[in-house]
Amino acid sequence: MNLKGKNFLKLLDFTPEEIAYLIDLAADYKAKKKAGVEHKQFSGKNIALIFEKTSTRTRCAFEVAAADLGMHPVYLDPTGSQIGKKESIADTARVLGRMFDGIEYRGFGQEIVEELAKYAGVPVWNGLTNEFHPTQILADFLTIKEQFQKLKGIKLVYMGDARYNMGNSLMVGCAKMGMHFVACAPKEFWPSEALINECNQIAKQTGAVLEFNENPAEAALGADVIYTDVWVSMGEPDSVWEERIKKLMPYQVNTKLLSYAKETAVFMHCLPAFHDLNTTIGKEIYEKFGIDCMEVTNEAFESKQSIVFEEAENRMHTIKAVMAATL
Repeated sequence: MNLKGKNFLKLLDFTPEEIAYLIDLAADYKAKKKAGVEHKQFSGKNIALIFEKTSTRTRCAFEVAAADLGMHPVYLDPTGSQIGKKESIADTARVLGRMFDGIEYRGFGQEIVEELAKYAGVPVWNGLTNEFHPTQILADFLTIKEQFQKLKGIKLVYMGDARYNMGNSLMVGCAKMGMHFVACAPKEFWPSEALINECNQIAKQTGAVLEFNENPAEAALGADVIYTDVWVSMGEPDSVWEERIKKLMPYQVNTKLLSYAKETAVFMHCLPAFHDLNTTIGKEIYEKFGIDCMEVTNEAFESKQSIVFEEAENRMHTIKAVMAATL
């Protein structure tokens, strides 16, 4: 499998075989790291990490993975580059492409990372955009495969707001890998009709099943994986929080909801999660709305079914595979 020089912008750009290869490569790198086997195959390589949106897991995963591979990462935070402000995206891409061997971008519209890739001349990796989060899905699928020894036929139910990067990317990934995807939310929170249609065409080739359901108990029946994400992005006004909480509270993951799934079912979350009051935002939510958790209860989050921290670790191994394969 030769992916050298290829950008990693969204899973729609990759075949099921290529996705499976990246997951297997990540598992191999994970085994090497656990065994203490050095794998600095890319000494002398330099990569740029552009973060217009900050992140704990994505930044740490890229920096540690780069160091493990012998590469030198340079982190550019929201104040650390002039991308789109004093310098156009195309110009930034052409400058960085002459200094770095690869570029990661985490920020806003998908069109930004696509334009970077168009002009950079080196592999560009999507660390998250408003529309897609492909590195997270690779980590999720490695975690699921470790748990169930397969992906095909696994029923994954996504609870909550499925209109943006996580709902979109999980649906695409499940379609590509022949899985059973269910978006469970009020209809207004489902992915776009255009993307649903595109994924349905993929599903015809892979045997995947795509469902959309407004009934949480019904959707969770027979699930292997119950997945959720935060309901509101930081910086959105209070009016959005209030409306979102009211509409999505029936889709909160709790122990009752998990009881509808298979006994072997697992709970997943891409993090951070609002499951208690141990954060500044969590306390603000409690003060404003009187709830001590949002998309998942603390009981469900801390349950034996929860594999969120295995999932978080796998960000590093799968990002390492993406960089290695494309460089």
